[in-house]
Amino acid sequence: MTLELVPTFILLHVSFDNPGKRFLLAGELARFAGVSSDTLRYYERKGVLLRPPRSVKGYRLYPVESLQRVLLVRRAISVGFNLKELAEILGDRARGEFPCSKVRQLASIKLAEIEDRLRDMKILHAELQAIIGDWDMRLAINRDGEPAELLSIIADSERENGTGIETRRRNIQRKKAVK
Repeated sequence: MTLELVPTFILLHVSFDNPGKRFLLAGELARFAGVSSDTLRYYERKGVLLRPPRSVKGYRLYPVESLQRVLLVRRAISVGFNLKELAEILGDRARGEFPCSKVRQLASIKLAEIEDRLRDMKILHAELQAIIGDWDMRLAINRDGEPAELLSIIADSERENGTGIETRRRNIQRKKAVK
């Protein structure tokens, strides 16, 4: 993914009532981009969308190019960038800088974070499989109408050997704090 607006960037066909139209009202831009007007104002406050000029009646008049910017921001968010990072990158671009290396580095960090979460999810997956297997055995020998106290087993396991879900979560949080 690139954060640069390139010719291969796919835009949905947007037909305007007036082909020479250079500005979009907030509601129009929001509708075309699939966001709310509140989102546009939020993007302005966070610095990823330039504050537009106002009409005589006080309406925000976004340049039609703002649609590309909003779609770019939404796509970048969907792959893990946050608005603070995007504001910095887009600000660099606006100053004539080329933040490509910065974008690449941030994407690499995000990929590493996803890989960490995938490892954590695999551990949780195996742990839950073992818990469910244990519960199935307990339920099979449990008499109908008697409580199996399945959730208590998780807490008891955690206290006995410190390998339960909460210990794993604390370890993950410690590992993230170190980064």
